Amino acid sequence: MEALTGLSIILIIAIVLFLFVFLYFVPIGLFITAYFSGVKIRIFQDLVGMRLRKVPPVIIVRSMITAAKAGIIVEEGKLEAHFLAGGSVVTVINALVSADKANIHLPFERATAIDLAGRDVLEAVKMSVIPKVIETPLVSAIAKDGIQLKAIARITVRTNIERLVGGAGEATILARVGEGIVSTIGSSLTHKEVLENPDAISKTVLAKGLDSGTAYEILSIDIADVDIGENIGAKLQTDQAEADLKVARAKAEERRASAVALEQEMTAEVARQRAKVVEAEAEIPKAMADAFRNGNFGVMDYYNLKNIQSDTEMRESIAKPEQKKKDTNT
Repeated sequence: MEALTGLSIILIIAIVLFLFVFLYFVPIGLFITAYFSGVKIRIFQDLVGMRLRKVPPVIIVRSMITAAKAGIIVEEGKLEAHFLAGGSVVTVINALVSADKANIHLPFERATAIDLAGRDVLEAVKMSVIPKVIETPLVSAIAKDGIQLKAIARITVRTNIERLVGGAGEATILARVGEGIVSTIGSSLTHKEVLENPDAISKTVLAKGLDSGTAYEILSIDIADVDIGENIGAKLQTDQAEADLKVARAKAEERRASAVALEQEMTAEVARQRAKVVEAEAEIPKAMADAFRNGNFGVMDYYNLKNIQSDTEMRESIAKPEQKKKDTNT
């Protein structure tokens, strides 16, 4: 009796384990839900096959039920392939349903491609229905009169489903709009023109087709704020004047140094010439001594020479006061 009881317990455990494994590989409840939802799916070929391929049947079947209730027919194999490729099956199905309700043409292949590209396909569909507003950072530009202007723009964009794969993102839109704002302000003659008519920036930038090659369509560009910055033109002129002053000072210092060097050189040359004169004057007594010895110069000649020198010095001393008086009158 005890042996029979132990055998019964083992049998019960085996039956429970079998049912657990069977229901794990054969989700009967999921099959019944799909059947009454109008989704045709096979137990062994589809549900058991998903378990063996390590694909969660709950995700695939519930996604097929959601699509079927929205009137969208999606093959089970394509959903399974998208899951195995690393995509989000639930997001793709929700995006297809949202696009269908909004009358947006979105094929299943394009939706899966967008999802596998790393973009949120459901968010893209929502942005096609409800446009998104992107605000640019503070953009600084300088008008032709040298006044700096700082502007902020709000860009209203809508997703372009056709260009979502391979199209540029929000960063490109912001960069192009910022470039357009700088170009428009820079081409204005005065900053007052921009302040008086800021919508001219929006019209000019919007007319350039900045959404080309992007995943978005620009609906409008609105200038939210324009502020006056620094007088860059005056600052540049001041800096240029300071630079010119430094250059002029450097050139003047160079000329002064050249003049000092030239003066020193002339002083040295005068000193050399004076030394030569002193040296030549030192030779005069020697020459006179030689002339005395050789008899070429007599004592009377010497006295006559001294008289002439004395007379010359007297005339020079008499003429100097008159010369000073003439210089004073002049």
